[in-house]
Amino acid sequence: MSSVTEKLSKELKEFLFSSFEKKLAVKKGAYLFQEGMVASEIYLILNGSFKISKVTPDGQELTLRLCSEDDLVGELTLFCPGAIYMLSAKAMDDKGRVLVIPKLELERKLAENGQLALEFMKWMSLHYRKTQTKFRDLILNGRKGALYSTLIRMSNSYGILIEEGILINLPLTNQELANYCGTSREVVNRMLSELKKNGVVSVDKGRITIHDLNHLKVEIYCENCPDELCRID
Repeated sequence: MSSVTEKLSKELKEFLFSSFEKKLAVKKGAYLFQEGMVASEIYLILNGSFKISKVTPDGQELTLRLCSEDDLVGELTLFCPGAIYMLSAKAMDDKGRVLVIPKLELERKLAENGQLALEFMKWMSLHYRKTQTKFRDLILNGRKGALYSTLIRMSNSYGILIEEGILINLPLTNQELANYCGTSREVVNRMLSELKKNGVVSVDKGRITIHDLNHLKVEIYCENCPDELCRID
């Protein structure tokens, strides 16, 4: 529900637009990049939404972020010689359009401009902290913690206050929700059924309403991280 995000600052956006011109359209279902590929470019999203994910050793997809306009993706490879993409970025609609930023050229420009490099470091620091908190929830709190923390994050990113609680205005299948949690659809089905039975959440046409957010927080010993860290976008 917070309006705070990790979007790039106005200064960084102006710098990127003035320094790079190549744009690329990406169709729904196409990959902007896939893990294991040589990382030669990063991308600023201009339109559309992109799912950032990783495949675990047992073949399970783990969705880490859902990125949209003004998000930077592929950024984990900066200043890493011979880097490969550690994650994959897949277009989720037909509106996908990105600004293509050659990695080596961006590194050179940042090295020449200390103030912009500092702005970029601030943004990267926030991004890393958010990723760390997500992995903390996945590792320390098990499957229940993964689902409950994902619902809390989604409420911060896409939540709308309504009379009955917080509506997560993002249609999701149980499989898509399972991918955010790094678990199976069957496990998510079972846990959601329990939450619905206890009146904690309800689901209507793929959209989840949280009726008792505090219950989710108490169950996973929520540390009440700042909203800019506790997000899924």
